[in-house]
This record gives sequence, structure tokens and C-alpha cells, in this order.
Amino acid sequence: MQIQEQAKVVVTGLGATTPLGGNVADTWAGLLAGRSGISAIEEEWAAGLPVRIAGQLAVEPSTQLDRVLARRLDRCEQVALVAAREAWADAGAPEVVPERLAVVIGTGTGGVLTLLGQDDVLEAAGSRRVSPHTVPMLMANGPAAWVAIELGAQGGAHTPVSACASGAEAIALGLDLIRLGRADVVVAGGAETSICPITLAGFAQAKAHSTRNEDPTRASRPFDVDRDGFVIGEGAALLVLERAEHAAARGARAHATLAGAAVTSDAHHITAPHPDGQIRAIRRALAEARLSPAEVSLVQAHATSTPPGDLTEARSITAAIGTHPAVTATKSMTGHLLGAAGAVGALATVLALRDGVIPPTANLDTLDPEVDLDIVTGTARRARLTAAVSNSFGFGSHNATLVLTPSPSV
Repeated sequence: MQIQEQAKVVVTGLGATTPLGGNVADTWAGLLAGRSGISAIEEEWAAGLPVRIAGQLAVEPSTQLDRVLARRLDRCEQVALVAAREAWADAGAPEVVPERLAVVIGTGTGGVLTLLGQDDVLEAAGSRRVSPHTVPMLMANGPAAWVAIELGAQGGAHTPVSACASGAEAIALGLDLIRLGRADVVVAGGAETSICPITLAGFAQAKAHSTRNEDPTRASRPFDVDRDGFVIGEGAALLVLERAEHAAARGARAHATLAGAAVTSDAHHITAPHPDGQIRAIRRALAEARLSPAEVSLVQAHATSTPPGDLTEARSITAAIGTHPAVTATKSMTGHLLGAAGAVGALATVLALRDGVIPPTANLDTLDPEVDLDIVTGTARRARLTAAVSNSFGFGSHNATLVLTPSPSV
């Protein structure tokens, strides 16, 4: 099949459930207000942990789904289904040939809560008490599978697992599927729900997670001189990507255009980033979008709030684009949604382009003197935006960059 290298791909639907809200509107309002979704974990299991804060969901996903169905789903599958239903409705429930509809949902850990919970059941009560739904609930491809079943997508259900780059890599794969001529519509993004003792303890031991337990709303501080690590979050964000001609034929509204994407690997270190891979991802994504660095007016930074990670990315942005674009770091409010982070970042970028407003970076009191970027702080900034870059970088040397542009019409 002939590759449609320059096929225009637009974003026609958005869905989300995050620590700031159970839908896109509430999440976006929270971001624009600079409101933190980070809170103390009140459950007893967290009492003895070095980390007792997280970006917990604003709305329990089980309350947004049929009770019987919810019981058969891992929490990660629940949030994916909630976000998918909103995104599909926002896109106008497009009529599409099932074989031309695909789903790509990335995740970092998949159904880790089911895996740990059912292992506890096994050890405490024996094998006969283990749920028969255990395997479909714990498998990493569960979110993509359930969304594909929900929508009747027969064009493929894919699951990139590339740590914190998973959600953005899913969107990049969705773009490829359309440009390769294999789909007309792709539901793409990420889902993650891994707030539990083992992840919190592990990240704490690695010195990657903030330990500001007494001040949760100010714990995530990207680019701040006093940053001490990220704050784990949970949720999902999905975008409906659509071939522009297909969207136009049905009179669909486009939120933005997905102009380019790139995925690279550092082949450097399992946890430490290397600027070369990030720079290559940004430059390749811009080249695919046929845009120059000078045309970029906004960067949605990965910016998790780790001391080395933020500095490496700042240098990568400066090297690949320059110091002129406005930069925002929304993890300061949502926390770090790991495998869903890139999708949440992409969603915020789409909305910024659509509405002409940039969310602020919260908790940035004193900019790291080694960071030379125009970071939006304090309040949201109105701006005439042209092109935007959204970065996602993950453990394992994974890098994914998306390039989006405004799309007033299709």
C-alpha cells in the first residue's frame, strides 16, 4: 500500500480523567487556574512509606461505568474506557469502517494493581479464590483491548510500553497508521494507575520521587532550584486522530493538527537521560512537520521535577529549538502520570493551540540558574500560537516528541 507521507491528520476528539477532573473541561480549567491535583494518600497502607503523596484521580472511574463492567476491569482499564467514551463523543461518534478504525493506548505498568492484589489473595486464601478475570485485568494490552471492543475497532489494537514516553509514542504510532494508509481514525493516548506501595517505595529508593509529604500541593516544582523529584499521578487521556479528508467529509470540527512526530532511543542508560536522543527527537519531529525551530511558539515540557531530568531537557530544548518559545510544565499540577503523561501533555497542547492560552507552571518560585527558557509562571498567558512541541521522555532511553499546529477548520 502506498505511503501517504504528507497526509494531514487532525485531532477531532478529546477525552480525559486526571487528578484535576473527571473529564477534559474540568482538567483544562484546573490547568489554566494553576490548581494542584496533588494530595496526601490517606489510606493506611501508605502510613509507613517514605512517600505519602500522589496525584490521585479527582473522580473515581468506577462511578462513571456500569457496576458489573467496572468489577471486571482493572483501574487502568477503567480510566481508559472513561477517557475513550468522552473522546469518541467529542469527535461526534464518527461513522468509520471497522477495519479502518484502530486503537493505540500506551501504558507503563498496565494492570499492576490487579497483579499485586490477586497475588495477595493467592497467598492468603489459595488459588481457588483468585479471580477468573485476573489475566484480562492485569495484561498491559487490556486498556487498548477494551476500548477496541467498545468502539468495534478492527484495524488493530496496539499497546506501546515505553515507560513515561508510552502515551506520546502511542499518538506517534496513530499518526503513522493513518499516514501509512492503514486507518482513517485512530483513538490514541495513554492510561496509568500505579499508585501503590511498591512503586512509591521503588521511586523513593531511586531518589526520583519528591518527599515533600507535608506540602503536597507544592511538591512538584519543575525547573525550580529546589525541586527534589516528581510526584506520581494516575489517569488517562485519549485523542481521536483522523485523516483530514475523512473528517471534512463528515463535517467534523478539528481541535488541532498533528503535524509530525518522532521516536528515538538514547541507547545510553536505563534511567539517566542523554540530551542527544532528546535533541534528535525534537529535530526529527519538526522536520517531519516541515517546520523550522523559529516557527515553534510553545513547548509542553516533559519536566517531571527531577534535578537531572529537567536540566537535561532544558538544554535539549535550547539546542534543538532555541530560547524563544514559551514553555509550560503541567506536571506541576497533575503530577507525573507515567505511561499516560505524554497523552495528557498532548491534550493540554491541543487545548492551548485551540484556545490561544498557555497554562502556567505551578510552584516555580526560583528558576534554576542553569535553565535559560521562557517558562510561563503565575497565571495563564494569552498568546498567538503557531506551532507547538510536546516532549515525553522515559526510563529505558525512550524519547517521543509530537508537533501540533492550530487547525481552525479541516
